[in-house]
Amino acid sequence: MNRLAAACAALLVAAHARAQEAPRSVFLEELTTVEAGEAIAAGYTAILLPTAGTEQNGPHLAIGKHTYIVRYAAGRIAETLGGTLVAPVVTYVPEGSVDPPTGHMRYPGTITLPDEYFERLVEYAARSFRAHGFTDILFIGDSGGNLPAMARVAEALNAEWEGSGIRVHHLDDYYADNGYAEWLVAQGETEETIGSHAGLDTTSELLFVAPEHVRRDQLEAATGPQWGGAAGDPTRATTEYGEMGLRLKVDAAVRQARRLMGAR
Repeated sequence: MNRLAAACAALLVAAHARAQEAPRSVFLEELTTVEAGEAIAAGYTAILLPTAGTEQNGPHLAIGKHTYIVRYAAGRIAETLGGTLVAPVVTYVPEGSVDPPTGHMRYPGTITLPDEYFERLVEYAARSFRAHGFTDILFIGDSGGNLPAMARVAEALNAEWEGSGIRVHHLDDYYADNGYAEWLVAQGETEETIGSHAGLDTTSELLFVAPEHVRRDQLEAATGPQWGGAAGDPTRATTEYGEMGLRLKVDAAVRQARRLMGAR
């Protein structure tokens, strides 16, 4: 066998070995307990905890909007980083008070969780991950209201676990510093058309990941004054906008994760 053939054979063997080590899915909930244990033993020691929300999104977007978007993004982040699994999406998050209803709780279908309970949920998810051998625990939130609590949990656990080799990384760049709004402005959009909730940006993202959950016949209605829970102009949303937006969010999270994990 000549050198080229030998090198090709070695590459194939190595590729096969890596494929054998890769789990069936990056999503923890799709693995059996045996497969999860094997993945951790094979070096999948990072885990991503995505938080979403169950909230109103005007007349045009399904209540589970954040869940569909963040699950897709989390899968792409995990695949890009390598050695990373994705925990089930947290769908119960702070959305306002119950009595009297405030925030998103003023609209049917929203489910809220007080801040202190949300923090405990995230905390004990992280403690569970540590117990099973994960060493890098990554938080991402697809809703701005989730970020402060996740930041507090990450800070507290890192202080408690200092010197243990276990770290919690809050990837807030995914939501807060991803460049999506700036890119949309460069395409000719404005702050008014983009909006602050259920507008052009997130409508475009859902069109890309789960178009069946966008009520296209209600896009115009979402701009009406009766829908104070929607802001922006979703009639301008496109699949192309959504694809780029999610690419920017994923890239921002991957960059931050590599920087934080590299600083261990």
